Amino acid sequence: MPPALRQDGRVTVFMPMTLVGGPTLVFPYAGLTVVTDPTFSPPGVYGGLTKTHGPAVKRWALDRIDLALISHDHHPDNLDDEGREVAHSAALALTTTAGAERDAAFTGMEPGDVVTHGDVTITAVEAQHGPATVAELTGPVIGFILRARDWPTVYFSGDNSSEKVVARIAADHPDVALAILCAGAARVATRGRSALTLDANRAARVAGNWPTARIVPVHADGWAHFSESRERTTEVLTRRLGSRAVILKPGVFTPIEVQPANASGA
Repeated sequence: MPPALRQDGRVTVFMPMTLVGGPTLVFPYAGLTVVTDPTFSPPGVYGGLTKTHGPAVKRWALDRIDLALISHDHHPDNLDDEGREVAHSAALALTTTAGAERDAAFTGMEPGDVVTHGDVTITAVEAQHGPATVAELTGPVIGFILRARDWPTVYFSGDNSSEKVVARIAADHPDVALAILCAGAARVATRGRSALTLDANRAARVAGNWPTARIVPVHADGWAHFSESRERTTEVLTRRLGSRAVILKPGVFTPIEVQPANASGA
């Protein structure tokens, strides 16, 4: 059972999360320690992308990782060199089927696939990395839904820029109570002018698919190709979502109050 407070017949669950930087969060979930898109390398140039800030938590300071959610393995801002070592140390590392073909340590998934690990059910969902005209060039990406009895349902978007994609996910998974959204409006010159991830305004509109969910923006700092700053993301989401927006400080262990859409679990 997660730490919970019952008031007025409602259950509030406290979900502790730590922002490492970029798209990387570490958090406990139903007995597992989970990491999203591990990036733990120091600043430098990786695959043509410039990392401007190192991780707020060093990989050697981590406890055991039980589950690594890797939206895609082929872009270093979502899986850098030291992040790959973290993923290799995980009991289970999930990514795209193409990523699993490149790295035998990973388990591949396609949208709609379901895997159970411990008490957690993980469903892969679609993601579109930029407009349809460039998505084939940016390569396959997936997002993830986490469910466990008595825990809030969690959505991790991965590098998705499409509002229509999230609307379809919400139709299939209306019980999401906490959404982790990759923002930052990533732009890369070789992929045109359009944003390859959500900008702040799109992230706010996407949040409307789950009107009571808490929204945790990530992927808005640490790399030079993010065209919107963490400050811009914070300002827009706080103004438009109020207390639903959860702005994490890098390296700070932060309990987040979440009301599960279904308090009895899935």
